[in-house]
Amino acid sequence: MIICIDIGNTNIKYAVFDGEELKFSFRVATDLKKTSDEYGSQLIGMLAFAGVGREQITGGIFSSVVPSLDYTIGHALGMYLGIHPMQVGPGVRTGLQMRADNAKEVGADRVVNNVAAIRKYGSERPVIVVDFGTATTFNVIKDGAFIGGVIAPGIKGSLDSLVSGTAKLPRVEIEAPKSVIATNTVTNMQAGIVFGFAGLVEYLVKKIKKELKTNDVLTVATGGFSETMARETDCIDVVDKMLTLNGLRYLYELNREEWK
Repeated sequence: MIICIDIGNTNIKYAVFDGEELKFSFRVATDLKKTSDEYGSQLIGMLAFAGVGREQITGGIFSSVVPSLDYTIGHALGMYLGIHPMQVGPGVRTGLQMRADNAKEVGADRVVNNVAAIRKYGSERPVIVVDFGTATTFNVIKDGAFIGGVIAPGIKGSLDSLVSGTAKLPRVEIEAPKSVIATNTVTNMQAGIVFGFAGLVEYLVKKIKKELKTNDVLTVATGGFSETMARETDCIDVVDKMLTLNGLRYLYELNREEWK
């Protein structure tokens, strides 16, 4: 079995695979103050809960957009699982063509999502991967290459900013109200966040398709709020919440022999 870890700004996502079979997955809050021992003991507890022994984990890989946690997580895996994990970055083969101005600026999570999208959905037609994470990112893939994209504010971060920047607005659940013409403060805020971001997604996808000069494009949504947003727009074709973790599994298999 291998462990795949996606270190994000808000959450750290874990998945354990036995070959192509997902054994279990879970997520924890990203905490810069936690030590390797805290992350390691937390991981061991989750493995035990799932009935997986630490000796069953024979390898691992992680991607990270939080450099200050790279050593922490890597050391935890070494100490508690006895493995030396791969990290997505220089030296790891991806098979992905990069047409960005500076490929080094592209986040590891976006690279992994692109690899997973090509592997799972093919390259016969363009693909847009929309990741609803701490930021809302749009990756555009054409002819098997990452040709660019968009980075927009994240849903939760936008809500946090709204609440912290005002004196009387409360924190609300991110869910769609029954009507866009809302009748109280809570539903007013929910309408603005959910329907507002749905409009952002629809407009950007429309603009991307116009620049690609085709409507024959597959739009894949992933990330924590992907299901919520997919219910509010017709431009999302597929919701794939395991896209990043499956992409990490693909990359591990691609690089396993060189890593030994």
